[in-house]
Amino acid sequence: MSLSRRTILLSGAALGAAGAVTGLPVAAGAAVARRPLAYPFTLGVASGDPDDDGFVLWTRLAPQPLAEDGLGGMPDRDVPVHWELAADERFRHVVRRGVAVARARSAHSIHVELAGLLPGREYFYRFRAERHISPVGRTRTACAPSSMPAALAMGFASCSQFEHGYFTAYRRLAETEPELILHLGDYQYEYAPDTYTVPGGNPRDHEGPETRTLANYRQRHAQYKTDADLQAAHAVAPWVVVFDDHEVENNWADEVPEAPDPEFPARRAAAFQAYYENMPLRRTSIPRGIDMQLYRRVRWGRLATFHMLDTRQYRDDQACGDGYQNCAAASDPARSITGAEQEAWLLDGFRRSDARWDILGQQVFFAQRDNNAGPLTVTSMDAWDGYVASRDRITRGWLAAGVRNPVVLTGDVHAHWASDLKLDYADPTSRTVGTELVCSSITSTGDGADSASGSHPWFAFNPHLRFQNNLRGYVRTTITPGQLSADFDVLPYVSRPDAPAYTRASFVIEDRVPGLHQTADNPVPSAARSAAPHADPGQQTVQQETVRP
Repeated sequence: MSLSRRTILLSGAALGAAGAVTGLPVAAGAAVARRPLAYPFTLGVASGDPDDDGFVLWTRLAPQPLAEDGLGGMPDRDVPVHWELAADERFRHVVRRGVAVARARSAHSIHVELAGLLPGREYFYRFRAERHISPVGRTRTACAPSSMPAALAMGFASCSQFEHGYFTAYRRLAETEPELILHLGDYQYEYAPDTYTVPGGNPRDHEGPETRTLANYRQRHAQYKTDADLQAAHAVAPWVVVFDDHEVENNWADEVPEAPDPEFPARRAAAFQAYYENMPLRRTSIPRGIDMQLYRRVRWGRLATFHMLDTRQYRDDQACGDGYQNCAAASDPARSITGAEQEAWLLDGFRRSDARWDILGQQVFFAQRDNNAGPLTVTSMDAWDGYVASRDRITRGWLAAGVRNPVVLTGDVHAHWASDLKLDYADPTSRTVGTELVCSSITSTGDGADSASGSHPWFAFNPHLRFQNNLRGYVRTTITPGQLSADFDVLPYVSRPDAPAYTRASFVIEDRVPGLHQTADNPVPSAARSAAPHADPGQQTVQQETVRP
């Protein structure tokens, strides 16, 4: 077969129709005594949490993915699933194979956790259930701990509201063939249809009610996973994921729901269970009731350490009733967005790090973002601005540890931002001590609009903010020993499929030089403008995106 690597990874093509064709073993008499499965790989395949000798392979069997009971149309029995790992995309050089059991109690999801592989290597994988073969996925191991890789191509994304548009941005990210993808939260949204709407109406609808039960969350995850563009992004590279609020409900904080709800603990436990079942996570993240271990590290040799944070599960409740506030309680030193244990873990990681780049993968805006031109400081209580002392301790912690290049990656706010990080945001002349890169949403809040760089009104009283754009998209980075380059890619529209993507702006962070250096500022290409006549390039939209409509 003359399929190219890109065809295999981006079309979802399977190599063959049965184990006898592909080389995957087929048990004699398989499926004779039981009703055979319909095609079960409707949710695609994924891999994640790479280290230097392994990673997790994931799939979930669901012949009827939108079934209301959340069980995907599967029979109430466990199903053996054969898996295969190869050094090439045509599986001529198989290096591992085995059998995992897709258990009914786990919605027939499987997590194959591999170890003992070679570091810094590309691999390909696939699954078979009865005579059905899955699409092929590509993954890789991280580089050896003592090595200094020449480069790492990493992309990050967040906020994919299925109803608000098409997931073309995931496919455009996949087409760049990154080596690693970080997803920083709001992978799925909890709302019932026609509850969270964009101007002009939602292009697509959620199935089922607002997610509250395990069946609801399983169905919702399955609906998202049926999207071919999302499947392409999962199949192209290993993912490292963290949740934010909408994987459970809007703006939840530890055991405090958005509105009083005596059933919230059960809702949170159900959301965590479904999240684990649908993500390529290691067994260390298996939920235990309302608790789930999600903060962790991924090391890429001595080039980069990714400190993945959980800023929802352990935080104090938002101060002053949430929203944008001038709030004295936000500076209370007793308040934390990470919890004491995670904060100590992070600070210890700073002290132990020998990485060239220490990167925090997390959910909500880290730098101060004042929305008031007057003497008051009015900031979001849901972001790090609502936990000022917590932010200060962590910033001082990386300085005390001598972290060489601290970079914070952020999602949540449905727009691209880039900022310099300060110890004292009240003093614009204070030295820059780090950098924050914020990705826009994949779809959340709809098409958005372009604007001239530097035109956002908040820039006048937040001089550390360096870039903002309200189109949808993702961020691509190339990390080398000498610099981290970031391309802010955007799409002119998401209200219909197949939009082009282009780089709206590019920045570089140089080794040992905290702060941003802009290298490109690209106007909207004429083709993109003509494809989206409804998007006014001069329109400026200022949103408080984390407040539920």
